[in-house]
Amino acid sequence: MTPSMTDLMNRATALTRSGDLHGATALIQAALRAQHAGSPMPGHAAHDDACDVIDVVARELDAPLWSPPSPPPPAAPTAPLHPPSPARPRDEAPGAAGEFLRGSHAAAGLRCDYRLFLPPGLAPGAPLVVMLHGCTQTPEDFAAGTRMNDVAGARGCGVLYPAQSTRMNPQRCWNWFKHQHQSRGRGEPALLESLIRAVVAEHGFDSSRVFVAGLSAGGAMAAVLAQACPDVVAAVGVHSGLPAGAARDLPAALGAMKGGPAEGFSQATSGLRVPCIVFHGDADATVHCRNGDALAKAIPRSSVRESRVEAGARRRAATRTVFVDEAARTTGEYWTVHGAPHAWSGGHSGGSYTDPLGPDASAEMVRFFLDLS
Repeated sequence: MTPSMTDLMNRATALTRSGDLHGATALIQAALRAQHAGSPMPGHAAHDDACDVIDVVARELDAPLWSPPSPPPPAAPTAPLHPPSPARPRDEAPGAAGEFLRGSHAAAGLRCDYRLFLPPGLAPGAPLVVMLHGCTQTPEDFAAGTRMNDVAGARGCGVLYPAQSTRMNPQRCWNWFKHQHQSRGRGEPALLESLIRAVVAEHGFDSSRVFVAGLSAGGAMAAVLAQACPDVVAAVGVHSGLPAGAARDLPAALGAMKGGPAEGFSQATSGLRVPCIVFHGDADATVHCRNGDALAKAIPRSSVRESRVEAGARRRAATRTVFVDEAARTTGEYWTVHGAPHAWSGGHSGGSYTDPLGPDASAEMVRFFLDLS
């Protein structure tokens, strides 16, 4: 890495951490223009080293892209955003009784570890819920914060937690915003599809009832996977994430996170290909709630039903919008959680990035998934 590139990344990182996403984007775009024109980096002398600017900068900026959000407005009920908790023993299943298996899988030139939760007495042909964690998280942390082992296990589902590697992304973010990880048969979608097929075959899950959900970068990758592989994913849950096609490089990712995807992005024009449930806090300072709106707009519907969900004293209220097709089948739900930050709604303080005051996203997602069967 050249000194000029190192300095560029440090300056862009500092701007992003300070909240100046526009400034960071402008710096990166100026560097790209200079690179393509063969001129020096902004503020530096020219050099001859060739490098992939987008790829290098994207890796360096993953941490500030998904740093802990600002607290919700003072007028709203408040609860702490729980930082990552101490690591659990590798063989301990957070919460529920059952087996919490470890494994590793390779496909498409990539490899990932995973954890698989099998509740006691799991029946043959059971549904499988796949959970994609957010940046800096691990499967154990995500399981503890979402309590998905308890919730899904009680309904007779297995739960699969793929782990993003630090080799693929130093902050363990799924690379939803890189074009090489956005289509079937390549990159992370190919790895995840292969892992799901292998786990379904080995443990006898029902291949027609595989549901994928994720938080933040994991929610964005869940949307990508559902769009790329609708014959593998029966339904998708996106929590505080972005729609597939919202960005294909770093500057577009910064813009989408700050203000929502640009007009005309691919998912908005093609529509979601599987049923979708969306959770997004309207006080999310990390991924703007316009991304939740964009996901909702992509859900096919012939009619819409909206209701307010009250949660009692010092709990967050939510607006639940249900989308129905001409055959009266539910095609999606959109939960706008009022006053909620960038965190899993209704989550447990034993995991990171949880908002215990919100409606229980885990329970609502599992209910939505299984009602489709």
